[in-house]
Amino acid sequence: MDTTLDDPLVGRVLDGRYRVDARIAAGGMATVYRAVDTRLDRVLALKVMHPALAADAGFVDRFIREAKSVARLAHPNVVAVFDQGTDGPYVFLAMEYVSGCTLRDVLRERGALRPRAALDILEPVLAALGAAHRAGFVHRDMKPENVLIGDDGRVKVADFGLVRSVDSVTNTTGSVLGTVSYLAPEQIESGVADTRVDVYACGVVLYEMLTGSKPHTGGTPAQVLYQHLHEDVPPPSAAVPGLAVGLDELVAQATARNPDLRPHDAAALLGLVLEARAQLGDAELDAVPPQARAEERSSAEDRTGVIPRPVSAQPPVHHTSRLEMPPTPPPATHRPASASSRLPRLPRRRVLLVIAGVLLSLGLGTGVWYISSGQFTKVPNLLGKTEAEARSQLSAAGLGVKGVERKFSDAFDRGTVMNTDPPGGKRIRGNGAVTITISRGPQVIAVPNLEGRPLEEAKKELANAGLAPGIVTQAFSQDIAQGSVISTDPKGGIKRAPDTAVNIVVSKGRPVGVPSVVGLPADQAKASLEGLGFKVETAPEQVNSPAAAGTVANQSVSAGAQAAAGDTITLTVSKGPRQLPVPGVTGQDVDVARKTLEAAGFKVKVEKPFLSFGNTVDTQSVPAGQTAPEGSTITIKTKGL
Repeated sequence: MDTTLDDPLVGRVLDGRYRVDARIAAGGMATVYRAVDTRLDRVLALKVMHPALAADAGFVDRFIREAKSVARLAHPNVVAVFDQGTDGPYVFLAMEYVSGCTLRDVLRERGALRPRAALDILEPVLAALGAAHRAGFVHRDMKPENVLIGDDGRVKVADFGLVRSVDSVTNTTGSVLGTVSYLAPEQIESGVADTRVDVYACGVVLYEMLTGSKPHTGGTPAQVLYQHLHEDVPPPSAAVPGLAVGLDELVAQATARNPDLRPHDAAALLGLVLEARAQLGDAELDAVPPQARAEERSSAEDRTGVIPRPVSAQPPVHHTSRLEMPPTPPPATHRPASASSRLPRLPRRRVLLVIAGVLLSLGLGTGVWYISSGQFTKVPNLLGKTEAEARSQLSAAGLGVKGVERKFSDAFDRGTVMNTDPPGGKRIRGNGAVTITISRGPQVIAVPNLEGRPLEEAKKELANAGLAPGIVTQAFSQDIAQGSVISTDPKGGIKRAPDTAVNIVVSKGRPVGVPSVVGLPADQAKASLEGLGFKVETAPEQVNSPAAAGTVANQSVSAGAQAAAGDTITLTVSKGPRQLPVPGVTGQDVDVARKTLEAAGFKVKVEKPFLSFGNTVDTQSVPAGQTAPEGSTITIKTKGL
């Protein structure tokens, strides 16, 4: 059944301009319609806010201000805003219409995506968010539903502006707007929403594209919120074995629960994505995911909603329209109420003291020893170890890795462990987990002096220093050996931030002048060029040319040009000139005859006897109808005494 038939807006013209043709989608804050701008005869999308929100005059004012700001956000990967208006109870935005589907549609249909496809979608999304972040906007509700994929393959981000305006209202009530599956921990705890909440949501979206499912799931939205606060997003490879480690690291960096450990905005995350893609091979990018389908159900987890933040000083208030945070993790199984569960609840500290007193009074020495000692193990000292070594030692000790953080350090080499939480020597439970902090090296790095170093050696030295090889170009040099570094940009000694790209100019060696070998026998020409240090190849096809058969008709590098030793010069061998039919010109005027012969591909020589009369051709050196080599000379004579 077509539900648009029951929609009162379908068929109406809003603001005397926008004819509503069909309903596209309905969300928690607004309904989207396909419409036609009758003034410009243009198809567009019309987002009409729900009447309950539109009735708030303060909200409408803020919404209009935000719409004007977002309209100035011109970016090829952002859904453009054309107009904003009101018509009676309806407040609306007129936006670009993208014919296609959402990323949510793709995930429902295909499940997990290949890494290459996931990155192809993520990169334009981050480009759009990066532009928004630079303009002072935070999306606040990034999710697959807001990623549009056009029929032409273009990727666009939707729903800028509306989220920001609504959030401005809900912050005053102690609530936060968003979709539970993509909310950052700080949004849930305090309502804080800067550029890093979009980074977190993009990390969750990347996880979902790589695995086909969300990282945090539960029976209720409250359980999902609890996991955001207390559990790291697992590595995608745990769900899809074989995924590259670089993809795990991307997700971990973007979804760090501590916002200070995430890339500071979408542009910074885009840089990490591009760097990770460059390090992945084709086999890793095109790894085929399991053919599992994402969940088809639509639940409260997938919809944008107003969610109250937990307030520790107040008892939970039960309300059908709000979601409450659980004070403790949700129980794994349901247990029937017992006598003890009906007793008044004691403070946690008093409960622990009562349990300890009972154990001591019963004389359970062995049990106490097990609780206080037998369950614990010491964290190994991991300082200075590589991440791989640290993981191996923790595993050998029966411990896991809770998370990986990365910070600058002048004391520890880049890529080595600079800190652990808990620290080495500390006792924790035998099945516990440790957070390791990996050094990013000094916060400012001096570019090494690479002049005269072979290219591959120079690249390794840059990587060891914490910098990235940039664009490599070539130039001639009288002093630097071929294949070695002439210069870098920035120059050696200049200080830059870690991971800065350093462009490299590599020597082509001394320039060598290329001689002309056209007309020489092919073997002689090849020997001459090889004697100068060039590589010589012969074109597979020979050509007709004025040069004699077997000689060089053309060379790929012109005579007089400069090239480097080792450069390749291709020679094209002549198979001689073409044989062309000679036209008859006797009896013609000399000037007419000359033009006729030249047009036929010949050179012309005119001979006139000392005592001649008239200007008419009497004879020609090659009779009409015979052939002669292209470019050869035909002699014509006038009649004499």
